[in-house]
Amino acid sequence: MPLKHADGPSAASIRHPKSSLRAASWLAAAAVSLGSLAIANALLARRSEARRPPDGRFVTVDGVRLHYRQAGDGPVIVLLHGNGVSSDDFLVSGLLARLARIGRVIAFDRPGFGYSERPRRRDWSAAAQAQLFWKALGRLGVERPVVLGHSWGAFVAAEMALASPADLDGLVLVSGYYRQTARPDSLLMAGPTLPVIGDVLRYTLSPVAGRIMAPAILRHLFAPAPVTDRFQRLYPVSQSLRPSQLRASAAEAGAIMTAAARLAPRFPDLSTRTLVVAGQEDRLVDSEHQSAWLAGVLPDAVHLPVPGAGHMVHHTAPDALAEAIAAFMGRSSALSLQPEPAPEALI
Repeated sequence: MPLKHADGPSAASIRHPKSSLRAASWLAAAAVSLGSLAIANALLARRSEARRPPDGRFVTVDGVRLHYRQAGDGPVIVLLHGNGVSSDDFLVSGLLARLARIGRVIAFDRPGFGYSERPRRRDWSAAAQAQLFWKALGRLGVERPVVLGHSWGAFVAAEMALASPADLDGLVLVSGYYRQTARPDSLLMAGPTLPVIGDVLRYTLSPVAGRIMAPAILRHLFAPAPVTDRFQRLYPVSQSLRPSQLRASAAEAGAIMTAAARLAPRFPDLSTRTLVVAGQEDRLVDSEHQSAWLAGVLPDAVHLPVPGAGHMVHHTAPDALAEAIAAFMGRSSALSLQPEPAPEALI
């Protein structure tokens, strides 16, 4: 009988434990790195909040705590900021202080931004935010305000006007995106909203990427003007990179085309008198295709293109914008009678 050789382990199976060990080592190293990043980003978020704690007031509506700043007396002007920032944007630009010379200004942190809450598993569309702000204004005893929305905030302001036109004294839309065009940036920024992996990203890699990309993004937003010295010195960019705010920013970036698609067919029905403002050289939003088009569609609109300004027109031309709003409200004399605030008094 021929002898059978015992089958020994193959070369592949001999190498397998080493390969598995190597893979496990890589996974362990990646987990440690991501964990370290998460801890570091959490500490940076806390430090940012400690350096710039909430300095306004809070109102709770439908279980959501909203932070807002208030200044001035007289007719109410509500300010709604764009994506990625907070009411600090209006504070640092000086627009809040300028408008406080002609009325009572209420600048909200929209849900998920600044110090306002944004609970999960809720509808945070522009229409849903509009309803929330109407309720908040009711709590604050506000009647017939002028509502200003900048960029993404213009979606919310327009939805407020469409929902309750009789309750508004006027609408100011600044640097808005009002009808659909290709926006690949909205898809590129949506990573932190993905299930599971989105949470990993916003606590680990996204804040790091944000810090690297922030200077270039800001130059694009302010162009053709340079980023203002006030913004560079005073705006808390680190707060925009907190994991909680990154989730809100990504969600709104991903929703921009949907929000525009829902609004565009309804604009002819927007009866509220409206001031449409845009920087003529906005490199984020085509002002001719968006703002000029909107002014032609609305039943009662005034169009103000600002020469030499980009998307952040409220930073680069705050006086021109404040004067236009004062004229729109019939408050030009009140603006001219007030003393010009010192630069550092505007924040």
